[in-house]
Amino acid sequence: MGICFFLSFAALDANASQTATKAQKVLIVGDSLSAEYGLTRGTGWVALMSEQAQKESTSVRWINASISGDTSSGGVSRLPALLKMHQPHLVVIELGGNDALRGLDMHMTQNNLLTMVKASQATGAKVLIIAMQVPPNYGTKYLQQMTAAYQMVSKRTGAQLNQVFLKGVADDPDPLKWFQADRIHPNEKAQGMMMRNVWPQLKKMLLGLP
Repeated sequence: MGICFFLSFAALDANASQTATKAQKVLIVGDSLSAEYGLTRGTGWVALMSEQAQKESTSVRWINASISGDTSSGGVSRLPALLKMHQPHLVVIELGGNDALRGLDMHMTQNNLLTMVKASQATGAKVLIIAMQVPPNYGTKYLQQMTAAYQMVSKRTGAQLNQVFLKGVADDPDPLKWFQADRIHPNEKAQGMMMRNVWPQLKKMLLGLP
């Protein structure tokens, strides 16, 4: 089942009228992990990141164009229109998990991610790729191929790579406490941890820090 979740919201300082034009736009193109699947609206990691940015007086306009069930192929199809419509300063790509769950060829996923990164960079946007993980039962070889795909795309394009998105969630000794009943989607308790695994890196990119 695919659920479309599209939300645009701003994290601005007190003088919103003056800072709105200065706010950097961040476009998130992801799947159910970013689309608040199974969660109360406003409790997902993207929404929490908006709140964190506001607390730190970091002026950002967030466009969450994530769709549950989306694959890297879907992202390639959707991205051009999103880039044209929103003209983001920074693009976060959180895709590939559903490719893996369907057992798709990682070379195809790699090429799709590469296409998305290049398309984003061609508009002048910075790019952060969030690497996905698969359960151990998919086998060591497939896991290695998946890890290598994200690393290759980052290396070839210079896009930043986040490999700790699910750290403390998927690798917990008792990971089920962080997941919904389907054992695939992180629950509400996990969202703060996921946000904290991304925000420091993303904030540095917004501030132009190495």
